[in-house]
Amino acid sequence: MAATRREFLSSTVLAGAALAGGQSRAFAAPADDLNALFDRLFQESLRESPEAATRLGLDTGANADLAGRLSDYSAAGVARSKALNEDQLRRLLAFNPAALGEADRVNYDTVVYTKQSQARLDAFNFSGASGSGPSPYVISQLSGVYQTFPDFMDTKHRLENAADADAYLARLEGFAVQLDDNTAQLGHDSALGVIPPDFLLDLALTQLDKTRVPAEQNVMVTSLARRAKEKGLSDSYAAGAARIYGDKIVPALTRQISAVAAARRGARHESRPAALRDWPAYYAASLHYYTTTNMTPQQIHQLGLDQVAAISARLDGLLAAQSLTRGTVGERMTALNADARYQYPNTDAGKAEAIAYCNNRLEAVRPRLPEVFKRLPTYRFEVRRVPPATEAGAASAFSQAPSLDGSRPGLVYFNLHDSAEWPKFALATTVFHEGLPGHQLEGGLALTNSSLPLIRKVSGFSGYAEGWGLYAEQLADEIGMYQGDPLGQIGYLNFQLFRAARLVVDTGMFAMGWGREQAIAYFVATQGAAPGFAAREVERYCVLPGQACSYKLGHTIWVRARDRAKAALGARYDIKDFHEAGLNCGRVPLDILDAVIDRYIKARAA
Repeated sequence: MAATRREFLSSTVLAGAALAGGQSRAFAAPADDLNALFDRLFQESLRESPEAATRLGLDTGANADLAGRLSDYSAAGVARSKALNEDQLRRLLAFNPAALGEADRVNYDTVVYTKQSQARLDAFNFSGASGSGPSPYVISQLSGVYQTFPDFMDTKHRLENAADADAYLARLEGFAVQLDDNTAQLGHDSALGVIPPDFLLDLALTQLDKTRVPAEQNVMVTSLARRAKEKGLSDSYAAGAARIYGDKIVPALTRQISAVAAARRGARHESRPAALRDWPAYYAASLHYYTTTNMTPQQIHQLGLDQVAAISARLDGLLAAQSLTRGTVGERMTALNADARYQYPNTDAGKAEAIAYCNNRLEAVRPRLPEVFKRLPTYRFEVRRVPPATEAGAASAFSQAPSLDGSRPGLVYFNLHDSAEWPKFALATTVFHEGLPGHQLEGGLALTNSSLPLIRKVSGFSGYAEGWGLYAEQLADEIGMYQGDPLGQIGYLNFQLFRAARLVVDTGMFAMGWGREQAIAYFVATQGAAPGFAAREVERYCVLPGQACSYKLGHTIWVRARDRAKAALGARYDIKDFHEAGLNCGRVPLDILDAVIDRYIKARAA
């Protein structure tokens, strides 16, 4: 899963052949005006999200003060954020795009689409966000600053000098305020009936308890102490961090734990907030936000069932070729997943070995990429383990973009809470999805694309990005990354089946009355997922309704677009040109992607 998507169309889409050919943009006066507007909107949004400025490496110069600040999650701050989005949308719609060139029209329509999708969710009188986008819940195992802030400070906050260390302490002070703001929002939302299911709150409480540890064990304190010492800074910074942690953060965590425990006493064991009357409208808005399609839950559910059947048939043949013929596909995959020969020891040493293998796969695919891509990102990438403090509720794997200047690498995280959930043959395809040629490639190309305004470089759409990630898994198979590794190919196809099953499960839970246990059982029976793995996935979907559908829907659009180009162009088709067309436009809604490819086909056929 790609990281942080609550970022900075009209129905007419004019995507250009210039995008496919790599030509430079022609900046007419209206485009100059539009780019000036984009720059203003980006800076406004950046000022409201200091953490984003740090992640991007933009908390310098005129924005240097952001290095010691945090986002305002108070009721007033949430209202201001919604008002800003509404005002930015108003200014965008006041702009006349008629005279724009094709590439600039794509930029305009994409930014408008982003603001409109957010406004649709902002209309609901409750608020939440996780690292992957909007959520109905402000606090869960995946949402809430308690869950994101410690790792952010350890891995994202720059610490080179005394000013950076001062900013670190200021942010620790701000973290205590954010915790209380999240706690207040939980109370507000609970009064509306927006209470997370009991199983999500149980996970959140477990993680909150692990966060509230003695100062000498807390990563926020130890990270500053270690790094300040490395830079030869005063010991007073470590002492200051410990003092702020004990005097302000621990009491705020204690208040939050009490509030979450109180919410837990009133929570239900249901996949969605049953007391929320306008849940169907919220799910429709969230589904639209994540998939960038207008498909109904029923249509998505049926697509999932159809693709589950088709992929299962193909997987059946691959398993039979390995003399695995007894039982259903799910039963055979269950047996394969449980085979000790393919498991790393569930120890720190075994988990380190798994991460080393993943980094090896990342390096192995890199020299093959020029076969199918014209451009490659210049950034460094690496695989890491999810921090143990948050692995109980964290996603199974996810990706975080590098900083714009490349000073921090792009990161791929694996959740190794239980090594048995990640048999060796299942790891490689996820490396290709989250790393190369997946999220880190398409995201890295967007960040280095000089034809995109900054507001486009850092924005994202789950349908496009997750669809690309799943297409990248397919592409890795096509360029021979599983030669001599038939089990690795089975692992790849089983994850394709898993993403198809997501269409069934997500719509089943949020539109058809499925419960958590029914959803878990479907994954286990359909593709042999380990129960713990399936449970963690299902619980993630409960925090991010609709997001799980973006993978297979987006993949379907990417594959159909490529098939359309092949059929139309025949001998003129070149996979490098196709990839350049689809990636050079940056992350766009799926209907805009289709228009981009249609324009590319028309230009190549001429």
